[in-house]
Amino acid sequence: MGVKFDNELQRFVFDFGNDEGGDIVSLTGNGYQVEAFGKCFYYGYEFGDDVDGNVRTAFIRYVKFSERLQDNPDLTQFIKKAVDDLNRRINLYDYNLVVMPESSSSVNQYMLRYIYRYAQPMLQEMELVKALPERIDFDMKAYEKQYLNDVLENGRPRYTEAQKEEVRHNIEQMLDLIHHKDYFTIARDVKKSRFRPYMMNFLRFATKEDEELCATIRKQNILVIDDVTTSGSTLGEILRTLRILNEDNNITIFSLIGRRDLMADSF
Repeated sequence: MGVKFDNELQRFVFDFGNDEGGDIVSLTGNGYQVEAFGKCFYYGYEFGDDVDGNVRTAFIRYVKFSERLQDNPDLTQFIKKAVDDLNRRINLYDYNLVVMPESSSSVNQYMLRYIYRYAQPMLQEMELVKALPERIDFDMKAYEKQYLNDVLENGRPRYTEAQKEEVRHNIEQMLDLIHHKDYFTIARDVKKSRFRPYMMNFLRFATKEDEELCATIRKQNILVIDDVTTSGSTLGEILRTLRILNEDNNITIFSLIGRRDLMADSF
């Protein structure tokens, strides 16, 4: 199954019966999975290696922001095809909880409704929402342990106390700037920063009840869904948030569209 771009008509053409050369995006194929985060896996569609960046962007916007998704048979079939493929691989009946990020598109909600066709009646859903910028903080203790308190081969500290204090001051200034920015600017600026693993609270549970639910569900299967994954920032934050409360779950990640090299580069 693939998608092409018709230059003459200036529109995307879906072919649900064939995979051919020149497809913009196609299913990842049988047996394709990427291991990351221990017990987590990533599934979905992916773009062809030679697809122009402008075409990628246009297709992502088409998927995420098409009006009245239920009236677009090509796009709804595109979503169903991916979920059907996912079910053949992992058996959605075995999952107890679906977690998804707050999204401006209707794709996640449509995927969730379709997943309920396969899942057991007790499947529960949970939404993680974007935290206010002033709630974002920095894990200084972990940063000091991994970097600032590092020692050389001769046993001497790598950094002087003055250097450590300068870094702490710079981080405090960075946090102050973050607290006065909007969420999307923060996500873009931090995405490739070396400080990224220590930034915390980008996402929070929508309700206290959701947080308590996640804390009590142990040794069960969780499905994380997202519409489009480009940098991996959202998935990384979802997993970090879930792991704070619960280390025991088996988590499977499903993104409708993603990148083959995402896990190696982004986490």
